[in-house]
Amino acid sequence: MSDKIIEVNNLSKKFKDIKAVNDLNLNVFRGDVFGFLGPNGAGKSTTIRMLLSLISPTNGNIKIFGMPLKEKRNAILRKIGAIVEKPDFYGYLSAFKNLEILGRLSGTDTSKKRVMEILELVGLEKRYKSKVKTFSHGMKQRLGIAQTLLHDPDLIILDEPTTGLDPQGMKEIRELIINLSKEKNKTIFLSSHILYEVELVANRMIILNKGKTQVEGYVEDLLNANQLQVTFRVGDKEKVLNLINETGWSKKLETQIEDRFVFNISPEEVSVLNKYLVENDVAVNAVVPTRSLEEYFLKLTEKES
Repeated sequence: MSDKIIEVNNLSKKFKDIKAVNDLNLNVFRGDVFGFLGPNGAGKSTTIRMLLSLISPTNGNIKIFGMPLKEKRNAILRKIGAIVEKPDFYGYLSAFKNLEILGRLSGTDTSKKRVMEILELVGLEKRYKSKVKTFSHGMKQRLGIAQTLLHDPDLIILDEPTTGLDPQGMKEIRELIINLSKEKNKTIFLSSHILYEVELVANRMIILNKGKTQVEGYVEDLLNANQLQVTFRVGDKEKVLNLINETGWSKKLETQIEDRFVFNISPEEVSVLNKYLVENDVAVNAVVPTRSLEEYFLKLTEKES
């Protein structure tokens, strides 16, 4: 990646006897969709509030856009759009009017062209005249993201943007995040407990637990770094049993239920085992990896419980 958008070094926050964030380090690069993951109480919201200068750290340093947050707060915040809590609007006013008012308050362009461009970007242009009180929860979330885009920020910080949404609403927010990243070149810092959603949209991530970093890196690399649990569905289960008992594959067999054989193997071994079975005239009907971000997350956080 080219340059760092967020650089956090040895960040800590203590509330009386509770250390909410403990010596946190993370880097977010330009163009990232950065997944910020952790169970409740891990320190995610505290970290976001420190990034937005809503609370001060006990120790450590934060740089955003290469500038120290403490000294360059105003210049930095002008380039950030954020949803920290549930977005709130005037329910009796239209989507357009809400954005117009919020834009004027923040001193940004509130021309009809600009506001409509933002509404179109979040998929609400056809409802621009509708009162916000008639909007679904998902539509209000998209309007909240529209609000963050009014001043064309380089960095967007979203704290649990899909909380309370139905599957369709979650899909719409997910597609919007991908569009903002790929089409509008926005860097996105996404805090969420919905691990499947993060796995679909994030290219890099950090897992936080009890205020400490458990792991940071590229999602694909982290998920491929450890063994997979892979289910092979086969046509002749007796033949497969005989074949794997004759070789070392039996040591990697986790369980077998009817025509499903579940192996604990590395990503590289998946193709090797599949080739071995096919060359021995076994019909392999499906190969299904069950390794997921959720499983990885639970494995890491359970170690610290």
